[in-house]
Amino acid sequence: MDESSVKSRMQEVVSLVTSDVASIRTGKANSNLVSDLEVTVYGGQQKLKINELGTVSTPDPESVIIDPWDKSVIGEIKKGIEVANVGLNPQIDGEIIRISIPPMTSEDRNKFVKLLGTKIESGKVMARQVRAEALKSIRSAFEDKELTEDDKFNEEKRLQDITDKFVKKIEEIGEKKKQELLSV
Repeated sequence: MDESSVKSRMQEVVSLVTSDVASIRTGKANSNLVSDLEVTVYGGQQKLKINELGTVSTPDPESVIIDPWDKSVIGEIKKGIEVANVGLNPQIDGEIIRISIPPMTSEDRNKFVKLLGTKIESGKVMARQVRAEALKSIRSAFEDKELTEDDKFNEEKRLQDITDKFVKKIEEIGEKKKQELLSV
């Protein structure tokens, strides 16, 4: 088992979960709500993320401001946010796009807690898939007589310890986000 490869692949899973969870609304304005949304610009010629098209900022807890560098794509950015169907209502305000973040109802909070649970669970599944692939290589090495039974046992235990550590990280990310969601 290549321990560094397993750790780096699990770290990729943690990073993916972190960015995925960051896109969940918490009732407070957050640039992550829109910065990674892809929009089609320049007459359908390119798909770019909003943070590649301009500056995304949160001047206060109730609004997100997008200041495009190229003012000619402002309408396409607005349309892209609407098409993304993330529950946000962008408004063009001169040369910027202003998004007001409505306060969340308890029903919204419960819906987002469920969504969070789904995203965390899928992250744990991805980490377990990395473990399963590593386990396969350990067992294959054992069958090819490259490992003794003791070595196989030790490798499997080490792999499980690594997996447990990364699954715990994913759960901590979820718990932190859940606290944000439930605090009014």
